[in-house]
Amino acid sequence: MQNDTPKPSFEFMALMAALMSVVALSIDTLLPAISNIGASINSTDPTDNQMLITMIFLGLGVGQLFFGPLSDSYGRKPIVYLGIAVFAVASVICLAAPNLEWMVVGRILQGIGLSAARTISISIIRDMYKGDLMARVMSFVTAFFILVPVVAPALGKFILDLADWRAIFYIQLVLTIAVGVWFWKRQPETLRPEYKIPFSNSLFMDGFKELLRYKETVAFTIISGLVTGSFLVYLSASQYIFEDQYGLKEAFPYIFAGLAISIGLSTFFNGTLVLRFGMRKLGFMALASFCVIALLYVLLFWNSSNPNVFVLVTFLSLQFFCLGFMWGNFRSIAMEPIGHIAGIGAAINGFFSTVIAIPIATLIGSFVDDRVLPLFVGLAICGLLSMFVFLLVWRPKKAVRTA
Repeated sequence: MQNDTPKPSFEFMALMAALMSVVALSIDTLLPAISNIGASINSTDPTDNQMLITMIFLGLGVGQLFFGPLSDSYGRKPIVYLGIAVFAVASVICLAAPNLEWMVVGRILQGIGLSAARTISISIIRDMYKGDLMARVMSFVTAFFILVPVVAPALGKFILDLADWRAIFYIQLVLTIAVGVWFWKRQPETLRPEYKIPFSNSLFMDGFKELLRYKETVAFTIISGLVTGSFLVYLSASQYIFEDQYGLKEAFPYIFAGLAISIGLSTFFNGTLVLRFGMRKLGFMALASFCVIALLYVLLFWNSSNPNVFVLVTFLSLQFFCLGFMWGNFRSIAMEPIGHIAGIGAAINGFFSTVIAIPIATLIGSFVDDRVLPLFVGLAICGLLSMFVFLLVWRPKKAVRTA
């Protein structure tokens, strides 16, 4: 990044948010249709059907390992186009899937294709910005991005009321291609020729060894995995919690949207505050609050049944408000020292975050049967582990006294 770094434009942030949003679109529009898809492919176990959500994250993690290094060798834009092509093929597999196994294969491949857009958008932002300014851009991009989870479940339900679940996949594909055309027309290549790394068999391992040199990058990759894992439990189990445990099938899309708004608000506030307070301080305060809220729920409802839905939504809203101050800042802290390998770095960061997150989500999700309590136990454990790792590497700057 040079001294004449351009001020981030509204269109740039909207375009980066759109690239990230195709991931959320492919996940959240499907939430109201999980039971319908299960009935259509003869899969009636709600726990098994959660794989329609969790397995796309496996694809997201694996795909980054390929697309990140390739983008450092061949540029950011061609890799986005390749990812969209993989997503299109995967969508066809999902549409034709006769059973859960084939549907899971299609969802994993969808995740692999979408990983290009998610990884490359972060690489592009890191190509152009760094430090607290990068965290500010990431916050505003995430604030735009959150608009998709707000409307996606309602969009999915609207489509489901008019047609069957396959129409949701068609809409996802059309919107993803539209974002790809916008990206092609309006976004210039950001990888400078002097930063291109010749492709080789050792490219990934060389990048991995380079990343390991920076302990903050390693630490915040682990933290991102723990935080993402705790949220993934909610994401995969939310439909079951609100529709089956609470009997709120019609209201579920609107509850989901309301909770997404709380994340959007906090990411917007983070964008306005991060240059003043710094991404580490804001991230730490949010993480501490995240732990306290989860532990409070566990203490209050340890020996009781599910609370009133308004109480549950209040606790979840507070948790997600904290998340908005955590995601963008933690990713920015991890990426800050590795701008010279932004593509590989974003890929490794995303991959290991996902590798950590999926087992956590699968394990904790298996306990979410007739109570919501296991969700908050999982949030508390993940939060406390994240605090421990954070404190291992965080060294707050001491105030300098002037004579």
